[in-house]
Amino acid sequence: QTLRQRQVWLPTLFVFLWHATPSCGDAFFYFLTEDLLIGPEFLGRVQVGTSLASIFGIWVYRTYLQEVPIKETLRWTTVASALLGLSQLLLVTHANRALGIPDTVFTFGDDLVLTVLGQLAFMPLLVLAASLCPPGVEGTLFALLMSTFNAGGIVGRELGAGLTALLGVSSSAAAGGATDFSNLFTLVLLCNLASLLPLLALGFLDEAPTGGAGGAAAPGG
Repeated sequence: QTLRQRQVWLPTLFVFLWHATPSCGDAFFYFLTEDLLIGPEFLGRVQVGTSLASIFGIWVYRTYLQEVPIKETLRWTTVASALLGLSQLLLVTHANRALGIPDTVFTFGDDLVLTVLGQLAFMPLLVLAASLCPPGVEGTLFALLMSTFNAGGIVGRELGAGLTALLGVSSSAAAGGATDFSNLFTLVLLCNLASLLPLLALGFLDEAPTGGAGGAAAPGG
């Protein structure tokens, strides 16, 4: 009965759509390792750095953005992430080298900034999910909402894989020796532009108990 309420299923649909946009992460990873020849040791350092950046993003949200309306936070973080995500095109075209920025430095800095923005966008979604849970079914509904979020991520990866295949982007590991990153520019561009599409559904959050505001408690809480 709870799921039939517009104030629950519309925000839940937004959570799904927000994570269901196509991703070029796998193709870009192979580009880093096979074209730019970035090794596993450096990628491990990047992973450590992004973990710390994620913690920093949580602190920034908790300190400065907790009372900012959820819709406003999602709007500007989505736009900023899409615009900064286009910076990957500099790596794809090797334009960063012309600017005097080594591939490793550019990759590390780009990942750190995008991780912070991603965390700033994820935190209000957690607040939204908590606000949707009525007393008595908090755990069950929150788990369902997070499962919906993860399902959106699976759809996004599958859409990204289909787009990657359609554009003919391939790596030696995935294609038995054939490497083709000639359309990676188009793939990265399309995936970043597609990440803006969920903004069209921001109005769904008007039905949420928070009214799109941050820091609001769930009904009865």
